[in-house]
Amino acid sequence: MLTIALTGGIASGKSEVSRLFEQLGVPVIDTDLISRQLVKPGEPALQEIVTAFGASILNSDGALNRKKLGKLIFNSQQQRHRLEDILHPRIRDEVARQLQRVVAPYVIVVIPLLLETRYPIAVDRILVIDAPQQLQRQRLIKRNAISEADADKMMQTQAANSQRLAAADDVISNQGTLKDLQAKVERLHQYYLLP
Repeated sequence: MLTIALTGGIASGKSEVSRLFEQLGVPVIDTDLISRQLVKPGEPALQEIVTAFGASILNSDGALNRKKLGKLIFNSQQQRHRLEDILHPRIRDEVARQLQRVVAPYVIVVIPLLLETRYPIAVDRILVIDAPQQLQRQRLIKRNAISEADADKMMQTQAANSQRLAAADDVISNQGTLKDLQAKVERLHQYYLLP
């Protein structure tokens, strides 16, 4: 089975592309979803995060305040690494568990921080979703309701588009319409199905 890492910069369109692959019947393992499961109240990872960052990162209902934690880690590489050391090994283990259960010609593993992580996941190909930085910034500001400065800070913590493109086996440029994007996904789908 072919294992394809789907990655790209923040607000490049990774979620939309993975959704389009899912609509074609392709199994998708999303490390962002796994991460969200790991930090639910009662999960050991959440307790470790509270121990590392303090109870002030929790909402009154005991759930993780993602915005508050985000501000902490986007302002400090050391704090970001601290969080990654808690979550990334668990994410990698869960991806491995899910991969063992998949039976398909190929599987998409959505790994937004593929190039940034210090806990790599073995894949056969890398699919990069690419978009111009200005478009990413606009999408991010709109999606997260944040300032331009905050958007820039978030984008600066990630690998440069040029680094991702250098590592890519396949690239989808996402700056057109949804119909354009769908056609690109369908072309790659046919290609990945080839023996």
